[in-house]
Amino acid sequence: MANSEGSATRADLSLVMPAFNEEDAVAQTLARVLSLPFVHEVVFVDDGSSDATLSIAREIDDARLKIIAMPRNRGKGSAVRTGIAAATGDFVAIQDADLEYDPRDLERLLGPLRDGRADVVYGSRFRAGSESRVLFYWHSLGNKLLTTLSNVTTNLNLTDMETGYKVFRREIVQSIMIEENGFGMEPEITAKVAARNLRVYEMGVSYSGRTYEEGKKIGWRDGVHALFVISKYGVTARLEVRHESLADGADEAEQALVAPLEALKESQNYNAWIADLIEPYLGASVLEVGAGQGTITSLLGARGHQVTAVEPGQRHIAA
Repeated sequence: MANSEGSATRADLSLVMPAFNEEDAVAQTLARVLSLPFVHEVVFVDDGSSDATLSIAREIDDARLKIIAMPRNRGKGSAVRTGIAAATGDFVAIQDADLEYDPRDLERLLGPLRDGRADVVYGSRFRAGSESRVLFYWHSLGNKLLTTLSNVTTNLNLTDMETGYKVFRREIVQSIMIEENGFGMEPEITAKVAARNLRVYEMGVSYSGRTYEEGKKIGWRDGVHALFVISKYGVTARLEVRHESLADGADEAEQALVAPLEALKESQNYNAWIADLIEPYLGASVLEVGAGQGTITSLLGARGHQVTAVEPGQRHIAA
């Protein structure tokens, strides 16, 4: 298939779709995104839904649809973290299961990534040229306030930090450890993107927001928590990058300590066997002492465990 400029459309986008109790919208949303020729795969993460969301998704017959069922509801950030770890496309975007955002906009957002100008592209609901359903004034004001406060700590000039449409180069987003389990993942990701001095673009997208009666889930408590997240990661994200920089200057002896872990990191079957061996003895929350580079940490996190990792070696953490 060709796009409007006549060039072949590449199926290079992994869509991570977190879903919780979206039985009324999930079939339509999956049908829409799977009809797009540039979608390489949809990683559908059911976040412990108590309705028919998961069973509806499982009825769809498409080889590009990967379904991950979380054992219990843990929040959007947890579901997104799990989905990103399983993504394999050149680029990764987050697509909510409610169709508030139009998936057709994603191909425009891919432009600066495909031609090498950007590492991350934000789809703004507030930039000119896009259409939006008129809804809640206080939500809009709250979004703009949070974006302003985020910009103060990150030195970016975004118009919509809380947007649900963020598109990344896959290696970039998979290198970002998302710690927030809920909606706080949005300002957290932005802080960590800014701390790395990545190339960020922003483009207008259309938006058809829902009312609470129609299933909208984010509330004022999430906005209050976002204030805390902006403050927290505005500082810690830059400290993490500083630690990485210091680790990059380590001597050859420190490099030698990392080499065996690098080799083990690539041994995917071995690591999966280790995880299979210990998982029957683990609960929902896990404390891993001596986590190294986090290889097993990531595997357990992708399987739905909340993992707290402890590693005394800064060089291993940075690697």
